[in-house]
Amino acid sequence: MYDKSSFKIKNNPVIMGIESSCDETACAILRGRKILSDEIISSAAVQAKYGGVVPEIASRAHTDAIGEVCEAAVKNAGISFSDIDAVAVTYGAGLLGALLVGLSYAKALAYALNVPLIAVNHIRGHISAAYLDDELLKPPFITLLASGGHTAILYTKSFTQFEVLASTSDDAAGEAFDKCARVLGLAYPGGPNVQRLAEKGQANINFPSALVKNSVRTQFSYSGLKTSVINYCHTLEQRGEEVPKADVAASFQQAALNPLADKTVEFARKYGVTTVTAGGGVVANGYLRERLIKECGKAGLKLILPEKRYCTDNAAMIASEGYNQYMARNFADLDLNAVAAIPLK
Repeated sequence: MYDKSSFKIKNNPVIMGIESSCDETACAILRGRKILSDEIISSAAVQAKYGGVVPEIASRAHTDAIGEVCEAAVKNAGISFSDIDAVAVTYGAGLLGALLVGLSYAKALAYALNVPLIAVNHIRGHISAAYLDDELLKPPFITLLASGGHTAILYTKSFTQFEVLASTSDDAAGEAFDKCARVLGLAYPGGPNVQRLAEKGQANINFPSALVKNSVRTQFSYSGLKTSVINYCHTLEQRGEEVPKADVAASFQQAALNPLADKTVEFARKYGVTTVTAGGGVVANGYLRERLIKECGKAGLKLILPEKRYCTDNAAMIASEGYNQYMARNFADLDLNAVAAIPLK
């Protein structure tokens, strides 16, 4: 019988991570911090036909893929299900129907194996992607979080605690990239397509910076930047002039991302840490990565940038955060439910 108080901690546990918050069905197996396998089945190609993620389609795709992807992860890790010491799963934030697919599978598996169920906050997963790049990494450090749903700079105090130093007051950076992509007639997902187009242009248009000036607390805002891009393009179209799409993309990208890198380094100096990490889908952006490398290098800071595949949604980061929670004995009950939105704390 499942009793979370009875489980004993192992020094090098085998953790299964399950991620199904959006359009990726993923499962990974870690032994401690070492990745044994990392599998993913994506419905992004199907979603692209509709210009974005359709929740019902995503949920059905997860239902079809969850068993297959988890079995493949176990097989490719060279283990059996009986070797698993804990099951970590994203319970939020994300699409409720999609989350419930992964969560239901995880709860059933944890019960069948009589191992701990670990509830993982998707945002904490993005923070823990850094540990995949450097297994010896230890807090404290400053973390730049930039994803489709959140944009923030965090002071990671310990393996289980962080403090929000700065955040966005409206859209997240990832949302802004998707909206900019629509204005420019680019396909979903917007982020990679805006980056590719930006590489062909010049940042010669004066769009407003995403950094909010004169605020008591550091904040970012992408609403004004998004509106500025829309107005710029519509004005040219109404005049019958051609929109320099590559220049728009490059100028938008610079206004959106420079403040994130610059303020991250500024906070690292302020808090006296020597290491900066980054996570979230926007951190896969090549321009942002180059900017972070440049600014951290100038400041003499160690920068941990996860591989691009571990910046976007994946199960390895969920298992990595699951390891943190496992060692802290933060086990979940089997009545754990999915949560669509989790505020940064």
